[in-house]
Amino acid sequence: MVVLNRIYTKTGDAGETALGNGARVAKHATRVSAYGTVDETNATVGMARLHATGEMDAALAMIQNDLFDLGADLCRPEMERDADAPYPVLRMVAAQVARIEGEIDALNARLTPLRSFILPGGSALSAHLHLCRTVSRRAERLVVELGTMESVNDEAVKYLNRLSDWFFVAARIANDDGRADVLWVPGANR
Repeated sequence: MVVLNRIYTKTGDAGETALGNGARVAKHATRVSAYGTVDETNATVGMARLHATGEMDAALAMIQNDLFDLGADLCRPEMERDADAPYPVLRMVAAQVARIEGEIDALNARLTPLRSFILPGGSALSAHLHLCRTVSRRAERLVVELGTMESVNDEAVKYLNRLSDWFFVAARIANDDGRADVLWVPGANR
């Protein structure tokens, strides 16, 4: 259980932060950038939820919780044996990826195939979901970059890859099941 009695600790004043295993690293470390961008993704989801209702809002709430799980996974470098940690280590699992895939399939079944690229926009919810998509793609790039330097949970990478697809399909749903998508017109302003 998390207990936050004090919000500021002054332990980061020298430009370092603590990882989930207690190790101190620079605040600009790739790992910190990766889980920080996951947190930024979560904040954009919170903004999108201001415009969501019903099933969409419920799905976004689940994604926000998953993103906290993902941040917890990324803030603790993988050990040979996570079982040696003094408390249970939270890692992303295949079931979270499978759930997102199932949701993408169900949402996409409602849509007609695209015959053009679409511009981010349309409804307020769609515009916010497109922002979620782009920020989650940035998080994915940072996690993949981290994976070139250190061990990263494969399910974390898969989840982020599927998540941006989820946001894309959900943005189309938010545009009247794609009927109000804003289509790209190549060369329209030449």
